[in-house]
Amino acid sequence: MKNTAKLAVVYGDVVLGVHGEEFSYLFSHVAGGLESVKVKQREWLYRPIKPTYWRALTDNDRGSQFHLKSGMWLSADHFTQCTAIQVVVDQQDQTAVAIAPANNQFQTTQKAETVAITYTYETITVPKTTTDITYTVGVEGTIKVTARYHGQADLPELPVFGIRMIMPTLATGFTYDGLSGETYPDRKQGGKPGEYHVEGLPVAPYLVPQDSGMHMETNWVKVTRDTQLDNRHVPYHESHLRVNALDKPFHFSCVPYTPLELESATHQEELPLARRTVLSIYSAVRGVGGIDSWGSDVLPDYRVSAQEDHLLEVELSFE
Repeated sequence: MKNTAKLAVVYGDVVLGVHGEEFSYLFSHVAGGLESVKVKQREWLYRPIKPTYWRALTDNDRGSQFHLKSGMWLSADHFTQCTAIQVVVDQQDQTAVAIAPANNQFQTTQKAETVAITYTYETITVPKTTTDITYTVGVEGTIKVTARYHGQADLPELPVFGIRMIMPTLATGFTYDGLSGETYPDRKQGGKPGEYHVEGLPVAPYLVPQDSGMHMETNWVKVTRDTQLDNRHVPYHESHLRVNALDKPFHFSCVPYTPLELESATHQEELPLARRTVLSIYSAVRGVGGIDSWGSDVLPDYRVSAQEDHLLEVELSFE
């Protein structure tokens, strides 16, 4: 049976609210991104979703001095500025009336079948470039996410490109359809396609904390959580976020630390208490090298050009 319900759209002064049966999404004009995803009273976001350009360095990256060549992407990853917002409701551009004071014309909640909001981010790199992230919400509550990175001449190689979701509490684990084990572009020949489950959010216990937990060529991943920041008023049961690939498989990592937290620790005991879930979804990932750790760079086929465009398309759904 076709879903005949419509979305309830609230044109707030600082957020655009999109609501449906058992879900509520808030798109921030101030923070510049999707900042709240609440489904069945459970919040899925601790920070707004933003583009990501950096993965933590590996020993091989340090050996080849990749950080000295591409370190500006760490700053771009951490300091992201939203420079433009576009709102399209039922294929009609509503940008001009979505923000105060023009939004005062809406005295009641509006109804719609689709809402698409696009955020444009300008990097602080030299030279600058932009990334657009579009969220398209349907009446059933799924969110199509399209992230477009615009290539720019003279920029150094990217470590990764994609989006990052930080969740309020630790996940109990995740299940995915992709390659077995930890894989990278130049470390995936032994990975076998299939469905796999990972308990908890494991981080490889390297002496010096570094990137780990990458999973290449993924068709879908489902993250499971059973806690909230405040569990007093929400009945206990598991909840799930599922990310589905659209046109092509994506790559992901699901760990309890951001790249900046990993970079800031020189030994394992300096890592902070694991409290969040950091799900990074990528369309492009740099290899790890490993020819040696004394200067050899990643082979050319496994590098990510910042001078070329990159596109990520996935769909988010919640259970």
